[in-house]
Amino acid sequence: MFHVVLVEPEIPQNAGNIARTCAATGCVLHLVKPLGFEISDKYLKRAGLDYWHLVRVELHETAEEALFGVPEEKLHFFTTKSPRVYSEARLCEGDYLVFGKETKGLPDELLLAHPAACVRIPMREEARSLNLSNSVAVAVYEGLRQNGFGALSTEDAEHRLDLS
Repeated sequence: MFHVVLVEPEIPQNAGNIARTCAATGCVLHLVKPLGFEISDKYLKRAGLDYWHLVRVELHETAEEALFGVPEEKLHFFTTKSPRVYSEARLCEGDYLVFGKETKGLPDELLLAHPAACVRIPMREEARSLNLSNSVAVAVYEGLRQNGFGALSTEDAEHRLDLS
């Protein structure tokens, strides 16, 4: 559905949780080096549980490589530094949702190169930021909501309760 790009992620548990979100939603996960963990990291694998076979992971040396050739209108940079709220952005199938590392976010030069593509998730002023995996989930599910949840199942007949 979407491309989730993590620029220099540092925490394996976050990356594992994000991989699980990507697996459950059909998003492609792009990891931009340097990574703060090894792909074989036990915490990364444990956080993703048995979902790894469902997610396509692509490794990139740089953010520029990961985003090369992507049209500007397909890019969405999530940052606390933007005045524009994420729900104002129109998210379409195939868009790239770009997130920075846990301790510093996205590099300023990347944000300055794409100011119209920057969005933020609202939060209290005294809070520095949301957890990276939570931010990705908010963004992915907003995009899915905007697109009618695509091919995702919105009903689970096997586990559904009759609530009528």
